[in-house]
Amino acid sequence: MRWPKQIRNLMVYGIGLTLVMTWLCLGVSVTLASEDSGQAASPLHRAKVYLAAGDYRRAVEACQLHIDRNPSVESYVNLIYVYHAIDGYLEWLAKQDNWGEVGRLSLSMVNRGTMDLVDPPDMLSRMAKEILKEGLRQQFDIAAGMANRLDKPRADELWLQRKAWEEAHPTTWWAGVPESWNW
Repeated sequence: MRWPKQIRNLMVYGIGLTLVMTWLCLGVSVTLASEDSGQAASPLHRAKVYLAAGDYRRAVEACQLHIDRNPSVESYVNLIYVYHAIDGYLEWLAKQDNWGEVGRLSLSMVNRGTMDLVDPPDMLSRMAKEILKEGLRQQFDIAAGMANRLDKPRADELWLQRKAWEEAHPTTWWAGVPESWNW
């Protein structure tokens, strides 16, 4: 028996949706591969990709993983930079009066996986901006204190490199990192 085209399409879409939902529910992860080595990418390389994609929550998580694996002043400054990049992006969106994107950024920062599909965390965009900025400022201060305790001159040096990067890329700096950092 041959099914009508519409029913076949619905069946294909249904099967595809079932596979995607199963994949999401099981928490299957995709590993970024390093272009050169064929091995899994380092947390900093992943953080760089996440920044370029605007996936700031994962960029923060990748930098935190890098601190766990390689605690150093550079590791803490990398995390501080991501917090600073999120803040810079928030400010740019606010200046553009793009509150819808601020809301999406806020939602992406509180992602709870597949639970968000059935119970989305809604928040007013302007309020979300202020809440994010306050949380970023607090986390920035904590990580900066740790970096300074490890090696303040090196932290200052890295922060000057960050400033030069920001000045060289005034409207997109938050989507990348200074080239000299070799992420």
